[in-house]
Amino acid sequence: MADLATFVKAVDFAARKHRFQRRKDEDASPYINHPIAVANVLATEAAISDPVTLCAAVLHDTVEDTETTAAELEETFAAQITQIVLEVTDDKSLPKEVRKQLQIEHAPQLSRQAKTIKLADKICNLRDALTQPPVGWSLARCREYFEWAKKVIDGVRGTNPALEAIFDQIYAQGIADFDEQVRRGPNL
Repeated sequence: MADLATFVKAVDFAARKHRFQRRKDEDASPYINHPIAVANVLATEAAISDPVTLCAAVLHDTVEDTETTAAELEETFAAQITQIVLEVTDDKSLPKEVRKQLQIEHAPQLSRQAKTIKLADKICNLRDALTQPPVGWSLARCREYFEWAKKVIDGVRGTNPALEAIFDQIYAQGIADFDEQVRRGPNL
């Protein structure tokens, strides 16, 4: 019961921290939907029941995208949860292209738990790019994101075959869809 209480506490914490944020899709979906989706992929599609991993999944963007500090996270949750969150947190003081390259370079060194969160995060992001792409993203921009995400995921391969297969399926579907749309042209 304590594990469930900690997970609910993590969802509540993340919801409060992300409460004013919106996704970049046309509907401006509440941002909290994303971390919940990441935890859901882990729990339902990868059968991960480890409470530390699930808590870190729902908290994975709090330090990166809100005013949450690592110290605050560690005061509220276990040091292990905080460490995993920090492993998947980009340094927003760096230029975007540098951050993206660092994700590729650092992926192989992540802990097993951080790698599974990275897999679920990219799965959710690819699904969203296919069904609710960010406003203003061209087909080329979506495809670039898919290609970059694959480079990140290539660095965590061997971690969770089930999630890797899901990622590969979505990746292949997306690339095929983008190529088909380009082939058909803008008038169809």
